[in-house]
Amino acid sequence: MIQTGKWNKLRILRETMSGLFLDGGVVGEILLPGRYIPRGGFPGPQADVFIYRDSEDRLIATTETPKAVAGEFASFDVVDFKPGVGAFLDWGLAKDLLLPLKNMRIPARPGERVVAFVCLDEATDRIVATTKFDRHLDLSSPPYKEGDRVDLLIESETPLGWGAIIDGRHRGLMYQGETGAQPRIGDRVKGFVRSVRPDGKIDLGLDDAGYQRIAPLSEQIIEKLKSAGGSLPHHDKSTPEEIRAAFGCSKKAFKQALGALYSEKRIRITNGGFELIA
Repeated sequence: MIQTGKWNKLRILRETMSGLFLDGGVVGEILLPGRYIPRGGFPGPQADVFIYRDSEDRLIATTETPKAVAGEFASFDVVDFKPGVGAFLDWGLAKDLLLPLKNMRIPARPGERVVAFVCLDEATDRIVATTKFDRHLDLSSPPYKEGDRVDLLIESETPLGWGAIIDGRHRGLMYQGETGAQPRIGDRVKGFVRSVRPDGKIDLGLDDAGYQRIAPLSEQIIEKLKSAGGSLPHHDKSTPEEIRAAFGCSKKAFKQALGALYSEKRIRITNGGFELIA
């Protein structure tokens, strides 16, 4: 049985001037328009295609790759808005993805970027987007522990920091001080779990925590010192953006590593930065 909104391997029935007709089982034949047939055709009797509905609500096949399939989160550019209908998102296919008004958590305007979940509308069986995430997240007790490395999709900005989708399943919060350059909505980044609270809320950071972070970072700083001739111009007044650009870490992590090196008498602090002790 075919799955609308996902990739399917369908048997090729016949070729016509319009394209290939594929075996959709109980839903009948599905057209793969000629413009989507790979040069040289398919290597076997089946075609690997994405199934969705066209502007006339017919099931249609394509070999184009959408930014997300049903059941996934992704970031999308808002390309249009129709009052009483909703926003239209560019998801990489000929037909834009509808974000209905009823599915909007906050207004979405052309030119903006939004993070949305792709799903099937239960009433129409059409593929739509939603920014109301709760019913599509795993709300069970998070399986994470402090220091776990995770994939993050930045989905919102809050007064405290940035909300993020974790591994496509959970939601967490990254506080302002945990980043250098400000993330943007839709950015995909690697991060770490800072803590899982008793209520299940997850705190996030872009750097590992504790000694397992400081020790490798300390050695990285020493190597950079050696490459730079023994001194570097970074100090307490350096901006978080400068620190992250130079060392790939937060200013907090940098200061902890620098403090460890100073305590070990491997560096000395100078007026313009710090230098290696020979």
